[in-house]
Amino acid sequence: MTARKADEIDDLVATAHALADAARLATLAHFRGAGLTADTKEQDRFDPVTVADRESETAMRGVLAQRRPQDGILGEEYGRTSGSSGLTWVLDPIDGTRGYLSGTPTWGVLISVADQTGPLYGIIDQPYIGERFEGGFGRAEVNGPMGRHPLRSRAPRPLSQAILFSTFPEVGTPEDAAAFRRVVPQVRLTRYGTDCYAYALIAAGQIDLVIEAGLQAYDVQAPIAVIEAAGGIVTDWEGRPCHQGGRVLAAANQDVHAQALALLK
Repeated sequence: MTARKADEIDDLVATAHALADAARLATLAHFRGAGLTADTKEQDRFDPVTVADRESETAMRGVLAQRRPQDGILGEEYGRTSGSSGLTWVLDPIDGTRGYLSGTPTWGVLISVADQTGPLYGIIDQPYIGERFEGGFGRAEVNGPMGRHPLRSRAPRPLSQAILFSTFPEVGTPEDAAAFRRVVPQVRLTRYGTDCYAYALIAAGQIDLVIEAGLQAYDVQAPIAVIEAAGGIVTDWEGRPCHQGGRVLAAANQDVHAQALALLK
């Protein structure tokens, strides 16, 4: 990881918040709106994309064109744009489009900036609640309806007391689902369907684990930055880095991570 000067860090953080502000406006313009519809990206299953997904990413790309044109971009809707700085902004304009389409307030906007080693700083933003989680460059805090507070993941406790989240009960391939089902009976509570908000809850000290499969880089890089800044750990199911997505195990601490990892392997 390259050492960065304070003024560059300040600019990167300010840019990330400008991106989140732009995405808030774009997503709230359509949320719970009458007549909101979705196309599907895949024919064999419903993988929705809405006008809000596209407008959110377009708005963020516009901010970057003005503020950081030298940086690369990887976005869910419009792919990769090359840059010359060695930094890449990884954008998910709406993580949880199914939830967005349904009117639930647990979707979010994911923003991170990465170098060749992985994400350096990230934001998980929930526009409707007005809650923004950030982590990296020595920062780890949430700002929302209850004010601004430090983020700190939960201290170790036995797996039998842990709270586990995942977006889908099916969890990827049949093999992935079988591994996931080895963990479920060992925890106190399992919940589904909160998309990126579950990762924010790890950073906030509310839950212990998120286990998912089939993720992309734009699904996971912002959560990695926020969770690690709060004291947690995020790896794949072999304990390796998962910056490019795939099978992801996010945990509040090393102890509960090790317990879950032993069951997944």
